[in-house]
Amino acid sequence: MKYLHTMVRVHDLDASLGFYRDLLGLIETDRYESEQGQFTLVYLAAAKDLDQARAERAPLLELTYNWDGEVYQGGRNFGHLAFEVDDVYVICQKALDAGIAINVPPRDGHMAFFRSPDNISIELLQKGEALAPAEPWISMPTSGEW
Repeated sequence: MKYLHTMVRVHDLDASLGFYRDLLGLIETDRYESEQGQFTLVYLAAAKDLDQARAERAPLLELTYNWDGEVYQGGRNFGHLAFEVDDVYVICQKALDAGIAINVPPRDGHMAFFRSPDNISIELLQKGEALAPAEPWISMPTSGEW
């Protein structure tokens, strides 16, 4: 068995690409548009998985945008997407600067949670050892669902 991708339905493709590509740094590897089916599929990979993703079409995040404009409601039963990052504080600050609420701040210098424009829970895990605890993360409360 081989892991291929996680599919996430998105309501606003531009907002979702802004989140996954521009904020998290994922790279678009492929795009498929179906006029007949009225949908667009966008495949994204983490930079360190890019060679493997291009060669094997895995591991990928598939954004599915249905042109009918339906808003999809997710639940906690989905769980989350997890990404290992070089600096959890940098990504969390970038998210805050973009107006994204940090649901679980990286108080421990290791783990944080926030949500995508389509309410998908995103977990960030610090690569290697945890960073030294620092403000504003230490004092930031946990909020919402993650």
